[in-house]
Amino acid sequence: MVTTVLIVDDSKLARIVAAKALAALQPEWDRVEASNAQEALTILGERKIDVAMIDFNMPEKDGLELATEIRSSFPTMPIAVITANIQDEVIAQAREVNATFVSKPLTEDGLRGFISGAALRLRSNAA
Repeated sequence: MVTTVLIVDDSKLARIVAAKALAALQPEWDRVEASNAQEALTILGERKIDVAMIDFNMPEKDGLELATEIRSSFPTMPIAVITANIQDEVIAQAREVNATFVSKPLTEDGLRGFISGAALRLRSNAA
């Protein structure tokens, strides 16, 4: 079974960086990209997504709002909220929607904990 990760960021460069870090950690996982929340919700309605990596600062709808919407439809999906906005309030809000906070600039090391946890959760859910 192939694992598919949705990378949501309004910056193409940020999506490239996220995809590269993800590919280094889990090269066999598929990656799908969205440039905003609406595009992400459309993708989620059209295909099976296992993991979501969401930028916090996006136009129209921020990453926490998107994470909240995703969580209501996909209660067990591993979700990371990725941002350079390292404020206690943002970290607390991410935790409230059961999402993992990951700081930017995104690196392989910074992403490793979330991806390891996501892989473990996916294996547990499949068992």
